[in-house]
Amino acid sequence: MEAFTLSRIEMSCLLHSLAGLSDQKPLHILKEAWTKFHHEEIQKGMSLPAFLSTYVPPILQKIIKGGCVKGLSLGDIATLGHLIEYSTLSVTAMQNWVKRDFKEYLGSPNEGKKYSVNQAALLFMIDDLKAALDFESIRQLFRMLFLKPERDDDDLIEPAQLYYAYASLFEEIKRDPSQQVQGLDERSLHQKYSVKEDSLLGASSRKIMMRLTHLTRTQSEAVHNMLLIAAISVQTCYFQALARQYFNAALFLDF
Repeated sequence: MEAFTLSRIEMSCLLHSLAGLSDQKPLHILKEAWTKFHHEEIQKGMSLPAFLSTYVPPILQKIIKGGCVKGLSLGDIATLGHLIEYSTLSVTAMQNWVKRDFKEYLGSPNEGKKYSVNQAALLFMIDDLKAALDFESIRQLFRMLFLKPERDDDDLIEPAQLYYAYASLFEEIKRDPSQQVQGLDERSLHQKYSVKEDSLLGASSRKIMMRLTHLTRTQSEAVHNMLLIAAISVQTCYFQALARQYFNAALFLDF
């Protein structure tokens, strides 16, 4: 069966909606995400068989039915993570992050025995950032943004808000093929990203930064830099996924 796929911006919107932080309903977000891949079937009146051939995991079934989702289990988060394009999230990895590698930032479940939307966003961010950074580097970034791990009220920006911000930047990269780094030498790559920092962080980043009026200049720079690092890390995820596809094709077609 066909897999249900979400972009990071769609996943971030879904998280905000589940937390009641958005006017969009979760079902509407899922419908739009599914529809963009099935315009032809819908035009031909074949939307029902197309949807019936799509695998809908239990957590999405609950959302489609209009059920209230109060917190997410690690299994739920892993299932949602599998829906994100280019993601390699797994329950085993998350268990290690929760119990050891990022225990101070993830802590215990915030919603009874389940994890909050912000905790889910942190797990998605770790999965993205590890494509380009080691765990110690990621922890250093988290220390800059989330300050005292045991407190949430001192965060420079909430994890779910940060996830939405850099997901928006990656959408800008996808929409503009000239921003891709394929075929660039080291010097032109540096120049390209020097220009990209202004163009990509323009609308999306400035809107975020304008809302964070409580931040000092140094703190604003920390958030600004994190957005760029995360967006480029997601692009790294894309290239890694593309390389795996070509590798699998090479093995499969080696008759």
